Amino acid sequence: MQPFTRFAPRERTGPPQTNQPDPSVVPGPFNRTSMPTQSGALLSRGVSIKGSVKFLNELLIDGEVEGTIDSTGTLTIGEHGCIRGEIRAKSVKVRGTVEGNIFVTERCELQAGCTLHGDIEAPRLMVDENVTFCGNAKVGTGKSLPA
Repeated sequence: MQPFTRFAPRERTGPPQTNQPDPSVVPGPFNRTSMPTQSGALLSRGVSIKGSVKFLNELLIDGEVEGTIDSTGTLTIGEHGCIRGEIRAKSVKVRGTVEGNIFVTERCELQAGCTLHGDIEAPRLMVDENVTFCGNAKVGTGKSLPA
């Protein structure tokens, strides 16, 4: 009995194989707290940036940033995210820690378990239970209501 046999190499009759994924296969669901959306970007846990961060559409930060964040888009600070500096964006969701002021043009969400040491200026503010917020909040459009 022969343990190994030799086979002649096969001839390829179709197009060459590539390492590209099959577009008909859709990946399974992922945990949204750690995955960015299709149009967004991710600054993952363990990454640290010192300086200013600018982006256009969406950014999920689960790492550390020391400096300013400036955007016309949506910023999500993950549960492991830590920001030390000023944030200016269209909307902000905080799950982690922020030490600095937040200025938004649409909406700010402080989600359960987050910590904010700083002021907020936003047309709309949502605060969950179990949030630590040390600062002032200026909420509304800034226009006085009619009498």
